[in-house]
Amino acid sequence: MCGIAAIVSHQAVNQDLYDALTVLQHRGQDAAGIVTCERGRLHLRKDNGLTRDVFTNAQMLKLKGNMGIAHVRYPTAGCTSSAEAQPFYVNSPFGLTLAHNGNLTNTAELKKILFIEDQRHLNTDSDSEVLLNVFAHELQTLGKLRLTVEDVFQAVSGVHRRCRGAYAVVVMIAGFGILGFRDPHGIRPIIYGERKSEAGTEFMIASESVALDVLDFDVIRDIEPGEAIFIEASGKLHTKQCAEQTDHCPCIFEYVYFARPDSIIDDISVYKARLRMGDKLADKMLREWPDHDIDVVIPIPDTSRTAALQMANKLNVKFSEGFMKNRYIGRTFIMPGQKMREKSVRQKLNAIGLEFEGKNVLLVDDSVVRGTTSAQIIQMARDAGAKKVYFASAAPPVRYPNVYGIDMPAAHELIAHNRTEAEVCVEIGADKLIYQDLHDLIAAVQKGNPNIKHFDTSCFSHEYITGDVDDAYLERIEALRNDNAQNERNSENFIIEMQNSA
Repeated sequence: MCGIAAIVSHQAVNQDLYDALTVLQHRGQDAAGIVTCERGRLHLRKDNGLTRDVFTNAQMLKLKGNMGIAHVRYPTAGCTSSAEAQPFYVNSPFGLTLAHNGNLTNTAELKKILFIEDQRHLNTDSDSEVLLNVFAHELQTLGKLRLTVEDVFQAVSGVHRRCRGAYAVVVMIAGFGILGFRDPHGIRPIIYGERKSEAGTEFMIASESVALDVLDFDVIRDIEPGEAIFIEASGKLHTKQCAEQTDHCPCIFEYVYFARPDSIIDDISVYKARLRMGDKLADKMLREWPDHDIDVVIPIPDTSRTAALQMANKLNVKFSEGFMKNRYIGRTFIMPGQKMREKSVRQKLNAIGLEFEGKNVLLVDDSVVRGTTSAQIIQMARDAGAKKVYFASAAPPVRYPNVYGIDMPAAHELIAHNRTEAEVCVEIGADKLIYQDLHDLIAAVQKGNPNIKHFDTSCFSHEYITGDVDDAYLERIEALRNDNAQNERNSENFIIEMQNSA
């Protein structure tokens, strides 16, 4: 999962892009980057780390220009090399930079074609670089010395024909303008808006509406599946549907965990969706466990708080904040490497003993993925004096990898894979475990926008909407995504970077 932003303005955009990345930081903590354009010349700064650490005042001053794109990254294949920080750049044709959120499912096939037929060199293992080179080749084959907006849209149509998987993308064409487009399934979110100024109308594209809100842009709408928008450097906006067939299937895990609660994605309030998740899960508990002995409902901060509060209200049970969070520690789910995730849990959370001592506690989390974090938190509750510890997940069991841009690990690293709910309960050390039902999760999200008929629920259902994911594909990505393989790659990249800096 990553965060992307782009702005075309009548004034310098470096500060606005920086602010957008800080708002989207929850979508990626591995790397950050900004590229701006000034009179046809590109200015780029990117590196590993949080936004606040990557950009100094001196570096910000060098990011000159009235249009630019930005990116925060978390690695879906586990590589933490700074070489894979975005935006990516190719000089031919016209000077292109790209930032991408999502994951292609036919990367291996595209790499081969790019090398043999398109004769393009790839410098990283990133599918985002593949996507950039596919787009660049589609532009180059037009054979134009001067681009038109229609040429850009034609190139996007070519990308849709060649690329499969999930992609929400912003591209800057040096001196010409900024492009935003979305895959024909609309799996990953992307939205755009406008801001009026004395100099004229400015436009912004971002992964989530909250980034527009913070910078005082008025939301226009989400980019539709298969659609592209192009904003000329002068500020003129163009839109076109570039895919022959579309089928809107947004990723439901955005609403469960990734997106900020104050965002609206595809006309669905993330906050309201999480309230309804709490309603649905409380209804299930009252059906299956009407004589429960829960004394207090405690959320595991932060993404489960909304659902937990609604559960407490519906169960007529006290709601308490039993864990204090150190906000200077990143989200453990998106930290590379299991040892780092385990170490960070104790650093991130501390229990308030008075809220646990002698009580039967219901802990509520947004989901259970690997289960190691859940097990540690349950033990923390017991150490704080809880008499019994029950555990509720606002999402169904995560049993399968996500291949569309979320680093849900190899299947064998998922605690619910090939385990019953009772077995998971034993593994994490809870006295009782309650999962959301999938149909209830879908209903909770879909109520916000009934026009969306179905969602990508592959990590729960094993149904991959692009139709090109089979067991052989999952075995290949398992080899890439398991923690041992990630650690080996990261060690190799660390050695290479140390050698390059020596």
